[in-house]
Amino acid sequence: MTEKAIFAAGCFWGVENMFRQLNGVTGTKVGYSGGRKDEPTYREVCSGTTGHAEAVEVEFDSAIVSYQDLVAVFWNLHNPTQLNRQGPDVGSQYRSAIFYIDEEQKKLANESMQEVQSSKKYRRDIVTEILPASTFWTAEEYHQQYFEKHGNVGCHTGY
Repeated sequence: MTEKAIFAAGCFWGVENMFRQLNGVTGTKVGYSGGRKDEPTYREVCSGTTGHAEAVEVEFDSAIVSYQDLVAVFWNLHNPTQLNRQGPDVGSQYRSAIFYIDEEQKKLANESMQEVQSSKKYRRDIVTEILPASTFWTAEEYHQQYFEKHGNVGCHTGY
């Protein structure tokens, strides 16, 4: 069965690249989520005035890869203790967030976050937002599968 999940973990190029490599992921789109402006552009999101985060919509076959598996990857591909930034990228558009599609995703995301926090993997508290998904606005075409088009320019190294 095909399902969707939406994650924000800094620069969407690297996040998309990581998820695209997973067996069971059938598609990805980079875009913007969690803000208040309809049809935002990259330039507008980068200005920090729209409230949107750079995000990735992941389409996956739940018979092959579970939502829990995707959430586990999410925790490992960025530092969820950094507020409104990832590495050199600073601003609320680079915040850490899980945008849940339904109540089951909300439950699983919250349980997973509690497990990661309890594991003491990070010295600081996790600041990841777990929010209901709103409209996912697909980014401009030149951002889609950016690393495949331009080579890995390195905005994510994983944690």
